[in-house]
Amino acid sequence: MKSSHTYPIGTPGQKWNDEEKAQWRAQVTVKRSYQDDVVTKINALSDRFDLTQYGALSYDTERFPLLSLKTKNWDPAKPTVLISGGVHGYETSGVHGAIQFLDTQAERYSDTFNIVVAPCVSPWGYETINRWNPLAIDPNRSFFADSPAEESAALMQLAASLGDVLVHIDLHETTDTDEEEFRPALSARDGKEYIEDSVPDGFYTVGDTENPQADFQKAVIDSVRRVTHIAPPDSEGKIIGEKIEQEGVINYPMKALSLCNGITDCTYGTTTEVYPDSEHVTDQDCNNAQVAAITGALDYVKARI
Repeated sequence: MKSSHTYPIGTPGQKWNDEEKAQWRAQVTVKRSYQDDVVTKINALSDRFDLTQYGALSYDTERFPLLSLKTKNWDPAKPTVLISGGVHGYETSGVHGAIQFLDTQAERYSDTFNIVVAPCVSPWGYETINRWNPLAIDPNRSFFADSPAEESAALMQLAASLGDVLVHIDLHETTDTDEEEFRPALSARDGKEYIEDSVPDGFYTVGDTENPQADFQKAVIDSVRRVTHIAPPDSEGKIIGEKIEQEGVINYPMKALSLCNGITDCTYGTTTEVYPDSEHVTDQDCNNAQVAAITGALDYVKARI
């Protein structure tokens, strides 16, 4: 359905120029602290995992270090698992779910897998509760060579250093603000008409059109359903405009869209989507759902290697 909504920045039908991007950036405010909320929790795990700074954002290199944690008994003979969170910084459970997995579950999988976790790929976005970076660029559409997004370029460099990756789990949320703010802003930025869509109430995953791994996606869904409800399709049998492949699963062409889950040639890849605005869940439920997604994925793969 078409919307009459007009975003307050820009001229309808015209792409933003640098001045309008600056207007957008000027109205963004800091709402929480990456250092207090995230870095302190990561540092607290550094005695149990190998902590690496794989980059820093030029917006403020001291304030925004890019950090990853690896399991200690790293062995080139074991398959490698990459877990990324906070590619969209506002998607809170992606960040804190990744940290909770490290704290509560990662070590019991470390005999089978090498595990590396980048809990918060976009710390500026985390602090400002934003989908974009300060240049009005979406990091999760920017995973390509010579990326204009520092966040994406740094994670790609980290991934390339790992060698072959068997499993990549990218932790996300779908929120009410996607329709209230972020998609209207995207339409305005790109000079396009904003077309309303619905926000699915529940958890779902996004697989890779080129490598869907349906049984793997089902294992993730079945693990998460013990923690939170699975998103139903809309009246057209779709979730966020894409037809469902099975309960709670849609597919995207990951590499073609320059999405985070396309940065490796992993055999098993999934993008999780938690719905934190449901009246049926708490923030802790959302973190638990991310952990359940990871453990469901790893249990499935562990049984097959």
